[in-house]
Amino acid sequence: MDHTLLLSAIAKHISLEKEEEEYLIQFLHPKKIKKKQLLLEEGEVNSKLIYVTGGCLRSYAVDKNGFEHVLQFAPPGWWIGDMHSQLEQLPARLNIDAVEDSEIIFILKPDFDALLLKVPKLERYFRILGQNALAAYQYRQIDHLSLPAIERYGNFCKMYPSLIRTLPQKQVASYIGVTPEFLSKMLNNAIVK
Repeated sequence: MDHTLLLSAIAKHISLEKEEEEYLIQFLHPKKIKKKQLLLEEGEVNSKLIYVTGGCLRSYAVDKNGFEHVLQFAPPGWWIGDMHSQLEQLPARLNIDAVEDSEIIFILKPDFDALLLKVPKLERYFRILGQNALAAYQYRQIDHLSLPAIERYGNFCKMYPSLIRTLPQKQVASYIGVTPEFLSKMLNNAIVK
């Protein structure tokens, strides 16, 4: 298994000694995921941290009318999960599945807890990721409340430039908070202008 992508991502924020890297690597489990395969289903407890090394995953909730609401896409180099479920070990409210055939590395929750005790530097790494995620979430919420759909779409394109041509329009629409029909009409109007 190639850990290069993950170790490089970690090295952007902290410096691990060789022994610390080796300790981390023993807890990493690779897995190949087929398109549309569920990794977490609403109601299950999120028992692992998931890092994407290939393909793309998404997290989403389904409302009482059966509509999907995409919260996150995770291309290579991104972590994904239901954080509340993982932290509190309560049933998840999110689903996580593969948008396309994908490859992941996962760490089981008990191993993650042991890892943080043995390699405290990783707490700093995950704190930085958590802060960055919270800041991005806050801005996304502000955008969702105050920007027109075309600008939310533009922000989506900036955040996920590698995905814009590969994701189904239905999922992009869900992420920016519009119907697929509205998104199609909006994009057609933008092209005409």
